[in-house]
Amino acid sequence: MTVRARPHPGVVPLVLAFAAIYVLWGSTFLAIRFAVQTMPPLLMMGTRHLGAGGLLFLWQYARGQWKPEPRLWRSALIAGTFCFLGCHSLLAWAELRLSSGLAALLSATLPIWMVLLARFRGQGSELTPRVLSGIAIGFAGVAMLVPLRFTGQQAEGWSALGIVVCEIFWAIGVIYSRGVRTKTPLATFAAMQMLCGGTLLWLTGLALGEGAQLHASAFTTRSVVSLGFLIVFGSLVAFTAYTWLLQVSSPAIVSTHSYVNPVVAVFLGWAFAGEPVTVRTLVATAIILASVALTSVRRRAPAART
Repeated sequence: MTVRARPHPGVVPLVLAFAAIYVLWGSTFLAIRFAVQTMPPLLMMGTRHLGAGGLLFLWQYARGQWKPEPRLWRSALIAGTFCFLGCHSLLAWAELRLSSGLAALLSATLPIWMVLLARFRGQGSELTPRVLSGIAIGFAGVAMLVPLRFTGQQAEGWSALGIVVCEIFWAIGVIYSRGVRTKTPLATFAAMQMLCGGTLLWLTGLALGEGAQLHASAFTTRSVVSLGFLIVFGSLVAFTAYTWLLQVSSPAIVSTHSYVNPVVAVFLGWAFAGEPVTVRTLVATAIILASVALTSVRRRAPAART
């Protein structure tokens, strides 16, 4: 067994990658909300990831970096099952009832699961008092926003719990994929995960009868543009950046995107969808932002074992 330190990337690539997962992923909540208004949630998400995965695979092919190790398809299938079938299907389903801003705010539970599950994988995730305080404060902000309605047509409580569960699925998937050792380029591995996840989403959606709900005549320009945005920016650009960041930074730091994304999502939902921003929302957002500062300060990460 050898010991290998994490690579030390330049400042510019880090800034661009974090900008992608902070801003672009923050805007995907509104894009999902618009897309599911006229498209079945699982088939829409499946199209998103099949499109992005296919484009990324073609790009890697053009660069001569497309050949993956055959054994890597198993890992891609496992990661795609948790991240895309498990997480994104629940997220799209939840946004049929929840506003995009609220969905993003509830997704801020991710760092809790990232930090805890990373330790089970022996990936050196930090549980310093500062990190734990940041997570606790962030969770308190999220707790202020959980709707308590679990009955009736607007049973938003179940949708809210669905988002919490989907973040657990996402954490399992990315922590698992982070531990996969391969010589295959990270972008190729990201494409493989999206192709596997997109295929599973389509198969599951068809099995659940979403094919009968798919009517091209009902599509609006807004929903189609939103789906295109999700394919290019939400998956092709942001997920590739996210996969790379997981290799060069710690899970606790990378998962801070779940604190910044809600701020972006709440603003965009208010500006472009007329979603209300209440005093309660502003207070919860401020609490979540305060947790970012605590969670982002860390010791130098220990070397990763291979």
